[in-house]
Amino acid sequence: MKLTGAQILLKCLEKEGVDVMFGFPGGAVIDIYDAIPKSSVEHILVRHEQGAIHAADGYARATGLVGVCLVTSGPGATNAVTGIATAYMDSIPVVIFTGQVPRVLIGNDAFQEVDIVGITRPCTKHNYLVQNIEELAGTIKQAFYLARSGRPGPVLVDLPKDLMSQVTEFKYPEEVKMRSYNPTSKPHIGQVRKVVKLLKKAKKPLIYSGGGVISSGSHEELTWLGRQLNIPVTSTLMGLGAFPGDDDLFLGMLGMHGTYAANMAVNNCDLLLAVGARFDDRVTGKVDTFAPNATIVHIDIDPTSIQKNVSVHVPLVADCKSALAALKKETEATLGDFDWFGSHKAWVDQVQTWGIEHPLTYDDSSDTIKPQYVVEKIYEITKGDAIIATEVGQNQMWAAQFYKYTKPNTLLTSGGLGTMGYGFPAAMGAQRAFPDKLVIDIAGDGSIQMCIQEMMTVVCNKLPVKIVILNNGYLGMVRQWQELFYEKNYCETCLDAQPDFVKLAEAYGADGYRVTEKKDVESTLREAFASDKPVIIDIRVEREENVYPMVPAGASLTEMLLV
Repeated sequence: MKLTGAQILLKCLEKEGVDVMFGFPGGAVIDIYDAIPKSSVEHILVRHEQGAIHAADGYARATGLVGVCLVTSGPGATNAVTGIATAYMDSIPVVIFTGQVPRVLIGNDAFQEVDIVGITRPCTKHNYLVQNIEELAGTIKQAFYLARSGRPGPVLVDLPKDLMSQVTEFKYPEEVKMRSYNPTSKPHIGQVRKVVKLLKKAKKPLIYSGGGVISSGSHEELTWLGRQLNIPVTSTLMGLGAFPGDDDLFLGMLGMHGTYAANMAVNNCDLLLAVGARFDDRVTGKVDTFAPNATIVHIDIDPTSIQKNVSVHVPLVADCKSALAALKKETEATLGDFDWFGSHKAWVDQVQTWGIEHPLTYDDSSDTIKPQYVVEKIYEITKGDAIIATEVGQNQMWAAQFYKYTKPNTLLTSGGLGTMGYGFPAAMGAQRAFPDKLVIDIAGDGSIQMCIQEMMTVVCNKLPVKIVILNNGYLGMVRQWQELFYEKNYCETCLDAQPDFVKLAEAYGADGYRVTEKKDVESTLREAFASDKPVIIDIRVEREENVYPMVPAGASLTEMLLV
């Protein structure tokens, strides 16, 4: 069967089980768009290429599948770079197809030409410039394999325009063999048994869970380990939902805006079992005071992440699911002859006491609307049965602190790069994946304006995303730092000049609500969440409310500002 390059691309997507891609057309990809109507792959037209990559990213996080986006050459490709870097930092499997000028013009500064392979080399897992039509199908097969295997990540495939109209016989490889790429997925049994011995010896063990638990689908194994061995669990921002947030053993998030109980547990534990986490600086604080009394075990499929930021005593290079399954098998045999509960009871009592004495709290005595109150109401109304996306800043931290994530793949947030504007298009991608689920973007009034044009996308595609804006009239997190560390010099963080978000929603054909009084928060949220249309809910919250606890940059986790 002979097909054009454009037809081959779409046939490859069908072979990979892709049901939707997000994109924006242009001259370099016009042949692909000419072929799309004859394909089974749905295309969703975004209003900006950054929206396309974030939507593919949100789709991938919500489903665990590979997200796909398609953009044109030059500015189309560069507009996607922020989203590519976002996916790279958070290890999200996305395949990005970019148009390129014809091969004969590459390097000639042709119209809408950029070296997108060179530009994205530092922020992709791998990328390709396809030079030969016969190599197209095999390259796409490799791209999907690389994106989803090992430590997941974005893979870019650059497609010269002339290749898309050339014709060749279509053959899709059955498997991928790459001599230079063989990630270790199975754990070394000797290392597993060493970890079990350490667990039996420990009196104050702590599990530190990261996004790798979610991407590997190992939340059930992690939950079994925590509950059966009676070990407290803390989580990174990216790991929220891997262990049930309403479980008594869950201490909440650790790090800069982590809970008192989690940070104190890290400081006092004698064994830290890190699973699928990379010891980010927002987690560790001052590195040489991090977990000072602990033997550290680090499970990660990426060997370059081990020993990178923190010295590790026992490395375990493996897929998190395989490693946790092996730990489960080894410890399961000890349940009858070793008292895991008794061994750890005093420690569990201690960390739970810290949580009782210093819970996440805020002053709710005034009539002003506190942002924490809004997030609590969202949780109360949804009972945790929603997909929550966030923007970046204070809204992100309040969403992490005051909403309990009981299932994996239900929090979509830019953890590593901290990308303002991420949440809304990510929610759009998740809503396309799960049209019957409630998908909510918890946003700030600054972040939401970064990709607000995607309101047209959700309206046109009947994607009923709900945007809850915690509107404080500031770039809130930067303002908080200015208040605490820069003598309240609020330089360029005040957003007094804003659009009318209700009218903006209506201009796009969506519904808009404004809440200025506390008594109206719950009823408005309930009404908005019941709508079958996209909705913006503009909630005017306390202007100078801060996120606490907070560990100042460069400080130890025990040096928390609690009020």
